[in-house]
Amino acid sequence: MFHFVGLIFKNLRRNLLRTILTALGTMALVFVVTMVWSVLDFINSQTAEKSNDFKVLVTEKNKAPSRLPRAYRSSLQEGAARGPDDVKPVDYMTWAFYGGTLDPTKMSRENFLFLIACEPEKAPTMLDDLDQLGPADMARLNAGVAKMKKQANAVIIGPEQLKTMNKKVGERFTLNGLIFKDLNLEFEIVDTFPEAAQRYGQTSLMNLDYLLQGIDEYESKNKKKLANADDPIAFIMLKVKNKSDYERLSAQIANSPLYTSPAVRCESASSAVSTFLEGWKDIFWGMKFILIPAIVITLALVIAVAISIGVRERRQEIAVLKVLGFRPGHIMFLVLGEALLIGILAGVLSSAGSYLLFNKVLGGIALPIAWFQRFFIPQGAILLGFLIGAGTALAGSLIPAWSARSVRVADVFSKVT
Repeated sequence: MFHFVGLIFKNLRRNLLRTILTALGTMALVFVVTMVWSVLDFINSQTAEKSNDFKVLVTEKNKAPSRLPRAYRSSLQEGAARGPDDVKPVDYMTWAFYGGTLDPTKMSRENFLFLIACEPEKAPTMLDDLDQLGPADMARLNAGVAKMKKQANAVIIGPEQLKTMNKKVGERFTLNGLIFKDLNLEFEIVDTFPEAAQRYGQTSLMNLDYLLQGIDEYESKNKKKLANADDPIAFIMLKVKNKSDYERLSAQIANSPLYTSPAVRCESASSAVSTFLEGWKDIFWGMKFILIPAIVITLALVIAVAISIGVRERRQEIAVLKVLGFRPGHIMFLVLGEALLIGILAGVLSSAGSYLLFNKVLGGIALPIAWFQRFFIPQGAILLGFLIGAGTALAGSLIPAWSARSVRVADVFSKVT
């Protein structure tokens, strides 16, 4: 066995340039597949219903974007429950949005900030993946949330957003309102999201009560209504135990007399994400069923061409090996081994390198899709690189390996003489 492996390495070193070029081509194509697969895998996870973390969005029924009056807030947080047999959510989070610019005379990306206004204490349990943080990171996040509860104008801003704004924790700034025009609010940065919460690098949180208080103070001071002030809530997110509770909760909210003007609707969070991403459907379909298969086929052809050239160059040597007692299966094993070694090593190096580069160095794949700003490569991508490298190498080398297996000694030496 070790003798065969030694021969495989020697054969690959015979034409080192071709081996290196084949490996680099394999790594480049596996890299592209890894990027595409990582994006699609994340999108699929966001649109898949979770049986143990079933989230429900309550939005305005007949308008987009959704805008709900603040009077709906308290009753919807209870799921419109009126009797002891009604379903109550196990958790909730109210969402409103406040955006503005640091400098109204210079409307640039660096000066713009978009904040999620919510109940700060709900962020660790209702925002995806934050409950997966380690003890130290969770303690830090909870400390930041406690500061937001104690100090109304405190904000937590993602590290990437802080860098864009050229701000640091502890600084104060005034935001000139754009979503609620003319509502200018002062904030203090009390913390940022932990590095482990990579997907929240550009996310910023503020206290919902501070926004509502600011609206009330503006209207009281200026004796006029503020645009969008009557319905400042975007939606309310509820968490239930399972799909059965979701269906009951949805029915009791839809049948409640409390929500007639405007009417509301309930949908699972995964369904809401799917609806929002409807415009991307054709692109995702093309990535999954055209781009990835095309890359895999191309990769198999690249390996097939490289191995075929090597087999043609070594027909005499293959004939000699057969004279020395190598059986056709041995010859086929050698050729397949060469292809598999290149494919597996290049595939694993490419996917593992991509994982380290984007997750540990670059902070994710910068590809804004809807509200998703960055995508991260899951650990499963390393296995994917192995499978793509091995699978395409095997598919691409089968015909050359069979050709090498079928070399006839008499035909080769008759041409030599």
